[in-house]
Amino acid sequence: MDDPIGTLNRPVSPVVLTRPGHSISRQDIDPNALKVVFRLHRLGFTAYITGGAVRDLLLGRPAKDFDVVTNARPGQIKKRFGNAYVIGRRFRLVHVHFSGGKAIEVATFRRAVDRLEEPAPDSENPPPSPYGTPEEDAFRRDITINALFYDVINDAVLDYVGGLEDLASKTVRVVGDPAERFTEDPVRVWRVLRHAARLEFAVEEEAGREIPVHAHLIAACSGARLYEELNKDLAYETKPVMEALRKFGILRHILGGTGEKYETDAGLFSELSSILEAVDRAKLEGVPLSLAEMYAAIFWPWARPLFEDSGVDFQKILNDAFRDARIQVNVPRSLRADFNQILIIVAAMERALHTGKMRWSLMRRPLFNGATRLHFLIFKSRPPARDESFESLFRQAFPSGGPERRRRRRRRKRPPPEPAGGAST
Repeated sequence: MDDPIGTLNRPVSPVVLTRPGHSISRQDIDPNALKVVFRLHRLGFTAYITGGAVRDLLLGRPAKDFDVVTNARPGQIKKRFGNAYVIGRRFRLVHVHFSGGKAIEVATFRRAVDRLEEPAPDSENPPPSPYGTPEEDAFRRDITINALFYDVINDAVLDYVGGLEDLASKTVRVVGDPAERFTEDPVRVWRVLRHAARLEFAVEEEAGREIPVHAHLIAACSGARLYEELNKDLAYETKPVMEALRKFGILRHILGGTGEKYETDAGLFSELSSILEAVDRAKLEGVPLSLAEMYAAIFWPWARPLFEDSGVDFQKILNDAFRDARIQVNVPRSLRADFNQILIIVAAMERALHTGKMRWSLMRRPLFNGATRLHFLIFKSRPPARDESFESLFRQAFPSGGPERRRRRRRRKRPPPEPAGGAST
């Protein structure tokens, strides 16, 4: 595909797919997103549904998030929506809040700013405007299947970049030259693999060749940004994404020594895949899993050998192991403390089922329930039923309560012998 900036030097007309050429129904769209679109339209602005929601609806899949893109500027949106809040610094977005804690993200059409347009650091000229037209917005996006717009008013899908053809051929294609786009933002490598894995699509041939070449650049990205990307993988289907990241050698650039271990040890990664299969199934069934539980699931196979010795400071051992692994993802300290505790409790549970000795004081810890849920997923490949607990597992294994602790008998002190001849007078 042509360079996006160069392509826009000539007029671009979208492919317009109207009914009955597409399967999107307004009934499948979040009512709050429709309210935002219709209100912007009444105010004289252009507004479309965009991104993954359009892609998923065209594929007949339930859409998770509904984003709106418009030619209205953030300040104009804020002024006309009393429940709107502007976020972001470099590029401002608007969150329109509704009852029940729901929010619709509204963005202004953006354009890819050419480096030649950027003023010198000491220039008095203002930076170029990041806002653009619908076609400019489509060409600056990462992949074609995420660059489609749904025009609610006219019930039509707009395609500037060939996304409809790629949906039909089940292909993930980068918008523009893959080498250039990956160099501009290496995280695009991760996103290409994520979408291909979850949709069971093929990566376009040219992009597939460039991914191994640019994979190492991911490690130089902001740790905070990598943390945000990893959280996206943990929120929905995790197993297929982790398998794709391993296949292309990306895990070591995200999880440091831990990722390298998963890439080189097939048995260890097979253990992780089994856990993630159970975890993904539980999420589909509506079982709530906290972020700490998800991180503990990711690290359990790698951390398990660290718990083989008893009577040691497992917290210190984990902290040292994570430090030595040099993980590139910047996990917040509080989250790491939480999933470390879950790992320690899960290890104590499994040890108790073999020895019959359990530290029941662990039940008083706030993370005990999460550790119980993860223990079932790891060792039973399912979440606990309503009437199940770790205590019930333990009682099944040891009906008598486990081996009793031997108490040391204290010798009774004998009274000192009385002096011979009785008391003196």
